[in-house]
Amino acid sequence: MGNWGGMAVAHATVAELREFAAEAGCAVDCDEDLGGGWSAVHYPDQPDGAAAALARRTGAPVLTVAYLDSDVGFVEAATFAGGRWKALLNRDAAEDYEIPVERFPVEAALAGALDWAAAAGLTADADGIRAALTGSEACAEDLTDRLLGALGLHLTMTA
Repeated sequence: MGNWGGMAVAHATVAELREFAAEAGCAVDCDEDLGGGWSAVHYPDQPDGAAAALARRTGAPVLTVAYLDSDVGFVEAATFAGGRWKALLNRDAAEDYEIPVERFPVEAALAGALDWAAAAGLTADADGIRAALTGSEACAEDLTDRLLGALGLHLTMTA
């Protein structure tokens, strides 16, 4: 059985991100300290607009991913200043679900991702981001890990 939940990543402590996620309507299942001041929370369901709400609350860039049975990942990211971008992970699988992939243009997502990383003070790898956005994996979570790494979040999970 795949993952039907979601996750949020932000430059905040685990306790802060847990609190902020609850305020944004996300019922947190578990959390992780990712190192370098970054944390993640995982939840069974993600309300629309969670990234923007969390960015306003944390004052930092936030990235969320909602999963469709671990086959597809819907990325939404926002900055405190109002910058937003969306992306689709596992485009081939998305087409199997008849999701209109043209609603998630890769180049627009790439530009947004680079701006997001800069706002987060991260050094992003444009080719790595493009590869994650266009790649195919058995599980969308693997593409999420690749995307986060390409954004400059070289995560050391300590949970």
